[in-house]
Amino acid sequence: MKQILIYLAIAIFTFTSCGNKTEKTDPNMTTTNDGIAFNSGYSEVNGLKMYYEIYGQGQPLVLIHGGGSTIQTSFEKIIPLLAKNRKVIAVELQAHGRTNDRGKDLSFEQDADDVAAFLKNLNIDKADFFGFSNGGTTTLQITIRHPKIVNKIILGSPLAKRNGVPDWFWGFMKQAKLENMPELLKVGYRKVAADPNGLQVMHDRDAKRMVHFKDIPEEQIKSIQTPTLIIIGDKDVITPEHAIELHRQIANSELAIIPGVHGEYMGEITTIRPDFQETDLVVPMIEKFLNKKEK
Repeated sequence: MKQILIYLAIAIFTFTSCGNKTEKTDPNMTTTNDGIAFNSGYSEVNGLKMYYEIYGQGQPLVLIHGGGSTIQTSFEKIIPLLAKNRKVIAVELQAHGRTNDRGKDLSFEQDADDVAAFLKNLNIDKADFFGFSNGGTTTLQITIRHPKIVNKIILGSPLAKRNGVPDWFWGFMKQAKLENMPELLKVGYRKVAADPNGLQVMHDRDAKRMVHFKDIPEEQIKSIQTPTLIIIGDKDVITPEHAIELHRQIANSELAIIPGVHGEYMGEITTIRPDFQETDLVVPMIEKFLNKKEK
């Protein structure tokens, strides 16, 4: 069980704009298996063709997936609920899912710049952001590097410092292998990727980024003025102490510790149990936070 939890943490966690136009591939309206309509396409972003999906109408909420993941493996359960009242914009970052690899190592800073350029292409000046795991760390970097485009942020199991996870995490990271990656994440990648062989590339880039993870400087975290909601599970790979430290350092923040493992509170694919119910998800909490009027 510990082996599965360790690699779940790794695989989920570890793991100049080219103009103001958005280029799409076969742009059309698609529907999910549940009959929910969405638009999808690709945007030219800093040498990438970044894949995205847009659901619903209203204030934009940008979803940023975890390492080793796709839009669906991270967010499939909560997108239909969030899209009832908002425009949900979900992206796939470099080497993940349907987005190509630019042939360079991953960094959270580059991911942040890519998302900012993508929103510029869509002519979106400001948005709310929900980042999960690696996506939470990317969301921190978006807020630090591009504060003008950020309204509110939700950080799902984010890592800002190496001491935010148990010591065994880093030792195991150095030995990460594709064969140990959760099968549901492999299936999720192969289901959508144009090149199934890219799975190894994605895995290796995610693992390397985490092996060389560096703390976000405390002064940068304390500089964040954005209204922030931090969410972790009580059995998360992220320690409660780290979440509390972030909460104390980000002045305008709230903290929720929810029963469950890494991502269970949002229905991440590897956490779904036979008795899963939508009422287990934290969507009402997220909506309450996003709809709260700031003083």
